[in-house]
Amino acid sequence: MDYLYSLYDALLSINVPADKARAVVDAMERDMGTTLATKSDLDLLRVEMRQELALIRKDLDALVATFRKEHESLAATVRKDQETLAAGLRKDLDTLAISVRRDQETLAATFQKDLQLLSATMTVRLGSMLMFGLGVLFAALKLI
Repeated sequence: MDYLYSLYDALLSINVPADKARAVVDAMERDMGTTLATKSDLDLLRVEMRQELALIRKDLDALVATFRKEHESLAATVRKDQETLAAGLRKDLDTLAISVRRDQETLAATFQKDLQLLSATMTVRLGSMLMFGLGVLFAALKLI
């Protein structure tokens, strides 16, 4: 506050009336008290900011803990779903393999029957051709 007395003395030295100099100093003192922050104001603000930061940290820690818990729960659910899907896929693959084996066996049996039928048909045709050829041969021999 020494600077206010120095200002008052300076105003008096340039022939400003004492009551007007005092009014200027009082106005500055009121203005400074309401608009400027003092060291105690800054210390109070610092304490309040630290308290707010501590609350924010506490909230963030709670959020992180909640996030971790939810993440672990979700990961466990995903693992369980993967295992269920893998088991279903294995079952489906086994069923498909059995079905393919049955189809292969059916096709093999059908192919075997078709080969036997073809063999019998060819035997009958070849026998018929042989008989026809012999008939033609005997007919030609009788003519000669």
